Amino acid sequence: MDSALTTIGLPIALGIIMFGLGLALTPGDFRRVVRNPRVVTIALACQLVLLPLICFGLVVLLDLPALLGIGMLLLAASPGGTTAALFSHLFRGDVALNISLTAINTVVAIVTLPLITGAAIAYYDRQDDVQMPLVEIVKVFALILLPVGLGMLVHVRSPEFAAAMDRPVRIGSAVILAVLVVGILVNQRSEVTGYVADIGLAAALFCAISLGVGYAVPRALGVNGAQSISSSMEIGVHNSTLAIFMAVEVLDATEASVPAAVYSIIMFVFAALWGAWISRRIRAEEPTPAPV
Repeated sequence: MDSALTTIGLPIALGIIMFGLGLALTPGDFRRVVRNPRVVTIALACQLVLLPLICFGLVVLLDLPALLGIGMLLLAASPGGTTAALFSHLFRGDVALNISLTAINTVVAIVTLPLITGAAIAYYDRQDDVQMPLVEIVKVFALILLPVGLGMLVHVRSPEFAAAMDRPVRIGSAVILAVLVVGILVNQRSEVTGYVADIGLAAALFCAISLGVGYAVPRALGVNGAQSISSSMEIGVHNSTLAIFMAVEVLDATEASVPAAVYSIIMFVFAALWGAWISRRIRAEEPTPAPV
């Protein structure tokens, strides 16, 4: 990938996306987690325990090459993306829950992402050429948390400005992600045909399973329809930009970013189709009460 895109474009892209998350956050979003811990605990258990195990199973079952397998586990360890709240809004989920989950997930990922990715590197015995230097990890999460904090400050000081910037920042984030995906695929163009066979299937299966698990597990445990939709979108719509950044800038392995790039294309299609189906299903199961 072009050096200017990685050294300048990637940090800017990640900063804008995390600033956008901060614009939607208030301290009340964290307090809401304390008041309603059950659904948050269920969603986080799916995100932090079930998804990495499922992803590892797919990696082994499909016998992925080392860097692609590491990239898949890196993706699985990445928190939900800001787009999850948009999908949740479109399909009548609990958007406030999405915002809280994304915030908590992003903070928890400071610990879980290096651990899960490090385990993947150890599984493939690639510690000699694929490393996660502690200094670089600290820099990455500073790059995540500082823009989030700045966005929250802007929200508190000027909620009208934060509301006005919400849509432009989301659009800008999507455009930036699209540019990154194109850049990665162009950089890896000589291997793209092989990747489509390997990662296309793995990414599609992982996305479908993530969305399904994110909905089915909370629903089976008695969580209501709107919150189950939110959990599904949070777990199925990953922060692909973070996964790409970690692969390229921390692991120094562009090939490991390909799973996140391919997944980011698939997840938009799958999340839209899945959201349309489950929202209709929930409306049938939980009809809106007639006005008195």
